[in-house]
Amino acid sequence: MPVGPARMPLIDHLGELRRRLTIIVVSVLITTVIVYFATPTLIDIMMDAIRNALPAGTELTVVTALGGFTIRFKVALFFSVIICTPIIVWEIMGFILPALKGNERRWVVPTVAAMIILFFLGMIFCYFVIQQAAFGWLIQQTTDFATVLANAEDYLDIMMLLEIAFGVTFQLPLVIFYLSILHIVPYKTFRENWRYIYIGLLTLSGLFTPDASPVTMLLMFAPMVALYEIALAVARNVIVARDGKAALKWTREDYEAHEEEDYKEKIDASTKKASARSASTSKGSALGRAKKSGKQ
Repeated sequence: MPVGPARMPLIDHLGELRRRLTIIVVSVLITTVIVYFATPTLIDIMMDAIRNALPAGTELTVVTALGGFTIRFKVALFFSVIICTPIIVWEIMGFILPALKGNERRWVVPTVAAMIILFFLGMIFCYFVIQQAAFGWLIQQTTDFATVLANAEDYLDIMMLLEIAFGVTFQLPLVIFYLSILHIVPYKTFRENWRYIYIGLLTLSGLFTPDASPVTMLLMFAPMVALYEIALAVARNVIVARDGKAALKWTREDYEAHEEEDYKEKIDASTKKASARSASTSKGSALGRAKKSGKQ
């Protein structure tokens, strides 16, 4: 991991940021050009997720001259960002890590790894579970009074937005986890107000579903609740193991007071050990001098 000096002039920081952003943008653009030629296959793979939900014989349609190019470019860009995720993460971490302290850095790698894993889990869940249910419901609202013309751009836009939405919402456990273990929001608050939080999650599910389908909203709400409960369970174990059961009720102020008290206790213990070593050394020196005097 490229790590530079922790303190740099602002102009150097901006130069470093520009360099890393340039690497990211160039990598994504080059990958987009390469992936562009594979977009027919990628579009076919994407459509596999909803093919069973479409009326028999349905074919994708493009209604403008530029439609084909626009669709292929969007799909290529979408997949190129996914492919370039390691480069993007590497460059972001290379910029951020120098500013962090040693004890802060140990949380960075597992946190970033968890973010990436959760994001891809969200996308996989969306592909295999959500897409067909969402499009099935949407198409069902049309077939009773009209013929469905599968506009390729509309379909693929919704599919990509759903993938991103589920990838983002699967970050919820990390947010809950850190809010709890840092006592920004006490664990007890999350646990006691679960009804209001569930309503909030249901509202977020409605906001994050681009197709406005109640089926998609409920299918997003269910894993969000499960992830919320898992995050709270993990946070509880961490808090109890680190600070004791009483810490489940702590606010941020309580946590900081506890940390300050621990720091003072460590300083006192260190001072006592140093004093004991000094006294032991002095006693040994005195005994040595006494023995030497006795021999004389």
